[in-house]
Amino acid sequence: MTRFAEMTKQSVIRYIVTALLRIYGSTTQRFNELMWRSNSSFRVSTGFTLIELIVVITVIVVLTGLVLSTVGYVQKKAARSRAETEIAAISAACESYKADNGVYPRDATTTDTLDAKATINMANYRAASQYLYGQLAGDPDFDGIPNSNYKTYMQFKPNMLGADNANKVYPRDPFGNSYGYSTANQANPSQGYNPTFDLWSTAGLTSGTDSAQWIKNW
Repeated sequence: MTRFAEMTKQSVIRYIVTALLRIYGSTTQRFNELMWRSNSSFRVSTGFTLIELIVVITVIVVLTGLVLSTVGYVQKKAARSRAETEIAAISAACESYKADNGVYPRDATTTDTLDAKATINMANYRAASQYLYGQLAGDPDFDGIPNSNYKTYMQFKPNMLGADNANKVYPRDPFGNSYGYSTANQANPSQGYNPTFDLWSTAGLTSGTDSAQWIKNW
């Protein structure tokens, strides 16, 4: 296996950026030396200086592109990691709920009708995940304040919650969309994936049925 094959994507990017920075540094130094020696922009040496200026500009453009792509990659990776952690925490809370109530959080009009195999519909996602939030947070009013008459199985952090047009809260993934929560397989074995519950993030997707990029519990 070659050296580059053994590097992670971040290591390769870091290696390229370092190399380009060295080129940029040496080119800038040479450019400054030539400008210092030149008394007129029309001297013969100016032609070489212009070439170096073009190289410097090109390096800056390449560096900018690499930095932007790296930042986007790191942010997306962090969001996926956080979504995995949150899904694990919500799943654990569902298990605690079942231990007390004998069933997982389930509603005939929301969680039973949301099929993970169907085309993404964020309105349906919000309705189902909102019901889930109410059951786990002990907040049947969805106002972000647990009701003392209900048991709390999970404390949702503020950055885990979004609000609909009626200012009712629901679990929101790190990509800014509602989590998907479904018990459709319990109602109809031809729908959904798990006989217990399906819980997932679409990883930023808001349409379609391709679940290859999703973060999910199946």
